[in-house]
Amino acid sequence: MPLISRGELKIDFTDDGDGETVVLIHSSVSGNRQWKRLVHELKDRFRVLAPNLYGYGETTPWQMDGTQTLADHVTLIETVCDCISGPIRLVGHSFGGAVALKVAASMGDRVSHLALYEPNPFYLLELDGRTEAFAEAMAMHDDVKTLGKQGNWMALAERFAEYFSGDGSWAQMPAERRAAFAKLLLPNYYEWDCVHSDATTVEVFEKLRTKTLLIHSANTRLALREIAELFQGACPHWTFVTIPDGGHMAPLTRPDLVNPIVKRFLD
Repeated sequence: MPLISRGELKIDFTDDGDGETVVLIHSSVSGNRQWKRLVHELKDRFRVLAPNLYGYGETTPWQMDGTQTLADHVTLIETVCDCISGPIRLVGHSFGGAVALKVAASMGDRVSHLALYEPNPFYLLELDGRTEAFAEAMAMHDDVKTLGKQGNWMALAERFAEYFSGDGSWAQMPAERRAAFAKLLLPNYYEWDCVHSDATTVEVFEKLRTKTLLIHSANTRLALREIAELFQGACPHWTFVTIPDGGHMAPLTRPDLVNPIVKRFLD
């Protein structure tokens, strides 16, 4: 994969196709390989870049003694975007959706399209007084921080999978997949600082002139569903699509439902 170096930061990414640029920002515990099918479906008419965020692939891991912020990820994505010219279409899933929102706010008119699948800026739930949904997200945050600090990555992997992939998903996961899943959790330990501590209000996103799509699943977790509802109330000029099932990980497990919606929007 191509590699960008900027000081101590190294970013690896895939670069496929030709045309106007689409940048795909992956979710936690996945890396840019989650976009393999979507890249294949887009590269005949777009140049598609899929960077790895901090700690994924060959991208520089986050330093243990620092608190990570969404602004750090904005810097990473903007470093990739500095290598290209022209308008950019952003696609983000989950944590990648929270990053994509901040990138769009930072880059302004250069971002022509913003496609989000269940972004997770959980701090907005607290700002909007959505107490039950915020408590659900914070319970996950606390478990990540407690189990991660203990180095109990297998227990954390089970908790993470059950929350984001659905009840019973851990029991259905083969042993080798469980081990690989647990190894991918270290970057997520820092990502929760980003979605807990940011202070960008929904009014900032409401003022974006970027054409924006937000997709969510009808059977997703309360915290993620209420973030979608929050944006639907604050940003009625966006396009909102609810898929009937698939849950939070539908971009990976049900690309047949998600990718056609994203493709039509980007076109």
